[in-house]
Amino acid sequence: MTLIASLLGSDFSAALLFAGQMSFGIYDIVKSLTIPGWVVIFVLLVQSVYLIAVGIERWLTYSKAKQQSRAYAPKVAQALKNSNIDEAINISDKHKDSHLAMVVSSGLKEFSAHLGNEEITADQMEASKRALERAIAVKTAELKRGLSGLATVGSTAPFVGLFGTVVGIISAFVALAQAETAGIAAVGGAIAEALVATAFGIGVAVPAVWLFNYFTNKVTSFGVEMENSASELVDYFIRQRTKRLHG
Repeated sequence: MTLIASLLGSDFSAALLFAGQMSFGIYDIVKSLTIPGWVVIFVLLVQSVYLIAVGIERWLTYSKAKQQSRAYAPKVAQALKNSNIDEAINISDKHKDSHLAMVVSSGLKEFSAHLGNEEITADQMEASKRALERAIAVKTAELKRGLSGLATVGSTAPFVGLFGTVVGIISAFVALAQAETAGIAAVGGAIAEALVATAFGIGVAVPAVWLFNYFTNKVTSFGVEMENSASELVDYFIRQRTKRLHG
């Protein structure tokens, strides 16, 4: 220490000694936060609570949809194989959390409304197809609910933390300018505030982006399943219409 002091000067040596005596624990950092710092922390806390709430709710929703769809698919396939559309509709209504059931039910209800006619026309077939498309659009929008909020949190949290960092650095320079002697004591609290804001912002943004990408992939997968189910159902409608025409 004597060698460093002799080389760099007594002021630097005193600053190092004071820094070793300073405490940068959580309590000390919280105590040093200014009003802008508390505002930044509050905003990031709100974003983190929203992140957790949406993450849990979406995970439960997607898990229910996947489980019910697995149980629903073989049942409705068997009902349609037996040409029992009413039973297929009843099965669909019992699986309300299944994305496949919602789409198939919409198409079946539209198609069954025309079964009483002697001939199923091309317009009636198109109406059934449009019912399937509308159901897919509605269910996709429902599955995406909350994901835009996760994207917003993931993109804005680092900037909120950066704002806190800028405020902390400004406070550090102001304290440094007002201090009679330059040292870590003059800027320690403001620098701690800046670092906390940065770390908190990154800590909120990273899981938000991860969850957004994970859930987006889930929705894409569900969308493919709904499109495939709708396509298979249209093929079933065509076969039923062909039977009517040649029956």
